[in-house]
Order: sequence, then C-alpha cells, then structure tokens
Amino acid sequence: MEADLRALRERLAEVSDLYRAGGVLGWDQRVTMPPKGGEARAEALGTIGRISHELFIDDEVGSLLERLRPYEESLEYDSEDASLIRVTRHDWEKARRVPAELRAEMVRAGARGHHIWVDARATNDFEAFLPALEQNLELKRRYVECFEWDDSPYTPLLDDFEPFMKTTEVAEVFDTIKPVLSELVREAPKIDAPFLELAYAPELQREFAERILATLGFEEGAWRLDTTVHPFCTSFSTRDVRLTTRYHKRGIESLWSTLHEAGHGLYAHGIASSLERTPLAGSPSLGLNESQSRSWENLVGRSRPFWSHWYEPLQSTFPDQLEDVGFETFLAAVNRAEPGLIRVEADETTYSLHIILRFDIERQLMEGTLDPKDLPEAWNAAMLELLGVEVPSDADGVLQDVHWSSGGIGYFPTYALGNVISLQIWAVVREAIPDLDEQMEAGELEGLSNWLRDNLYSLGRKLTPKETIGRLTGTPAIDPQPYLAYLREKVSALPASA
Repeated sequence: MEADLRALRERLAEVSDLYRAGGVLGWDQRVTMPPKGGEARAEALGTIGRISHELFIDDEVGSLLERLRPYEESLEYDSEDASLIRVTRHDWEKARRVPAELRAEMVRAGARGHHIWVDARATNDFEAFLPALEQNLELKRRYVECFEWDDSPYTPLLDDFEPFMKTTEVAEVFDTIKPVLSELVREAPKIDAPFLELAYAPELQREFAERILATLGFEEGAWRLDTTVHPFCTSFSTRDVRLTTRYHKRGIESLWSTLHEAGHGLYAHGIASSLERTPLAGSPSLGLNESQSRSWENLVGRSRPFWSHWYEPLQSTFPDQLEDVGFETFLAAVNRAEPGLIRVEADETTYSLHIILRFDIERQLMEGTLDPKDLPEAWNAAMLELLGVEVPSDADGVLQDVHWSSGGIGYFPTYALGNVISLQIWAVVREAIPDLDEQMEAGELEGLSNWLRDNLYSLGRKLTPKETIGRLTGTPAIDPQPYLAYLREKVSALPASA
C-alpha cells in the first residue's frame, strides 16, 4: 500500500506542476504579456492542457486507485490519505470522460478568446467577439455530451465549479432571493455621494490598499498585487498568491475589488501545506471560495468596525476628496443600494441580481433557447427588468465580464451562492470570536484570518461542499435566509439621505 500511495502522490504532483505551469502562463497572459503574444500563448496553454490531462487520466492512475481502495476503506473518512484517494477517484472518473484533444481545444480557444474580448470590449464591438463566443459555446456543448444529466445540459458545466450541485438547486436558491432583492432595491433610499465620483490618484489607491492587505494575515513575501483589465486572483502554491485589481480615474471602488481578491488569496494561502501538489490543494467549490471573497469585501470591508479604524487614514490619504465628508456620510455611501451597470462595482444588495441575469442567460445559451447573436438584446432587456437600468453600450453590458471569453460558463452562479454561504459562515465566526468588532475597530484582522484558516481554508478539498458547510454550520444546506435577513437589516438602517 505504501508503494502504491507513494506512486499516486508522485503522479499527482507531476500533474499539479503542469497545471501550475499553465496557471503561470495564464496569469502572465492577463497581466504582463504583450498583446501580440496571444496566438503563441494559446498554443502553449493548449499543449500543457493536453499533456496534463493525458497524464492524469492514464490507466495507471485508475489501477493505483483501485489497489488503494481497501486502504482507503480502513481509514477515517476525513483523513488526508482517504480524502486524497476519494477525491482523486472522483476527479479521475470525471476527467476520463473528456478526450484529451477536446480539453486542449477548449484551453486554446479560451486563451485566444481572452485577447479578442479585450479588444472587443475596448472598442465596444460585440460582433468582433461573437465568433470566439460561438466557438467556446460549441466546445462546451461537445464537453457536455461527455456526461449524463437529468435536469439541464448546464449541470455538467456548473459541476466544474460547484461540484455535486444541480441547475435546479441553484434555480431554487435564486428563485427565493430574487423577489426579495428586487423589493429591497426598489425600497432603498437614494443616497447621493458625489465624493465617490471624484478623481482619486491610482498610485495612492494602490498604496492604501497595500496598507490594508498587510494586516490581513498574508505572510510577507508570499503574495503580490498587480493591475489587469478584469480583476482576479490565482495562486501557484500556498506561498505564491497573485492578486490583481484595476483602478478607475474616478472613485475608490478598487479598494473593495482588492479586498475581494484578497479573500480568494487568503483561502489559497491558508490551505494546509501537506496538501500541496495534490488535488486537495484547493477549495471544495467556488461557492465556498466566493463566500470568503465576499466576506472580506463586504462583511469586513463595508462594516462600521472596519472603517472606524481605517476612515481617518483614508481621509489623510485623500484629503481633497474626503476631508469634509463625515464618517456616517461615508459609511452610508459605501453601503447604499443603488442599481448600476457593472457587476464588479455593484453594491451588496444589487450584486446577486447581476448574477441571476447571467445564470438565466447561460442556461438559455446551453439549452438552445437563446442564439448568441441575440445576446446584447437579451442582456439589455434583462438589465432593465431586474435592475431598472438602461445599458448604453455593449462594453458596459454584455462585454463587461471576462468569463465567456475563456469558456468559463457555469462559473457565475458561484458568486451569488458565495453571498448566501458567507452569511451562514459569518454567524459561526461571530459566535467563535465574540469581540470581533472590537478587533476590527483596532485594525486587528489576523484573528479573523487565523480562525478562518484553521477551521475552513486549511481543509482544502478534503470534504465536499455540503460536508464542509455542514461541519462549520451544523447543516449542509445552502440557506438564503441569513443572507436576506442581513440585507433587510442593512437597507432598513440606511438614512433617508446622506
């Protein structure tokens, strides 16, 4: 058994190394690569994707897993070795269904699509992006055909990001929150905040964000922050975390964008080092991962205790813009519920409505009830219906997100699921750390970071999403009610004007 386990770990480490090499190329493509390098990069990523896929789905991996089955059954369910064998078997059985060349083709198309999207967004040209989108959709349809499903062809794509969850289950959660969010948005008071529309020097935004990042619990020398077109976070080990953000000429929305990506980074940073170079070195689902990015962005980053400490330093950094803005006025402004065009800049109350829109559109695309060429019209109509917002351009509408350019269909629901899960976990955090508000008021965030690391991040993928939620909260179900109660309380506390 020891020899077989060692052989399995060695093979998985090689696969992990290849995935990480591809990840470095992907990060470079989106952050530092000159635009004309796109075609060569697509080929390189396709090759790495094919080789890593072939190495993982090899018959020898299946033989090792079968020989290790008795050993797995002799162990505690959540032991590291049992979890490694069980999770690898699940991943191997799923990956075996996908031909290696299809995997490579999907990677190549996603890499090419990214730069097509960047140019199309910059020039507000949906027609230029349409061929790349259609190719990605066709490849996803071929991918879906590799699997069986009983509710929607969207489910195999959802499963890539939210394992073991069905499309109908997501729809049930969204059907619960949608009418409540719509009502809250309609009833929310109008809060004018012209100071958030002023020019803020990007270099000072970065300087201030890095001051905050240094207090979150990252080990010095284990992370970096860069700029990109669409913010994201990736990691190549628990001690190599790459955060990205973007700075606008006006406003300071980059602060919350950076905190959001830092939440992803803290999750990667907190995974137990013993899980490195195995399939366990990740989060159980993107919904759980997003629960942490949303927690750090909103539950921490828009809270009264947090800004009780950080508002004066912010005023000192931007005296021309904020010197005459009172604390209560600022706090109300950054917590207002106000429909807008851009998802990544949306407030807590409207954010999940942006996700529901994308979920509905993705389902229609995969189920064949929406033609890709009709996307702008469908998008604009849904924005008007859900958020009451008229879309002035495709760059601010259907072209605003990066996901479809790389074939990331099925990803969007995890954002709103993360919102819901974040409040379930937050209730446990508050019980475990009764003086959390006092710690945040003192600018101390490592206590929160350490608790989340010890009780969530360090587990990696040892448990399924439902098992992980159940271990933390006592129930495996995704429950929207704490999330809705939180938003009701937040909106009701907003002043009539500020």
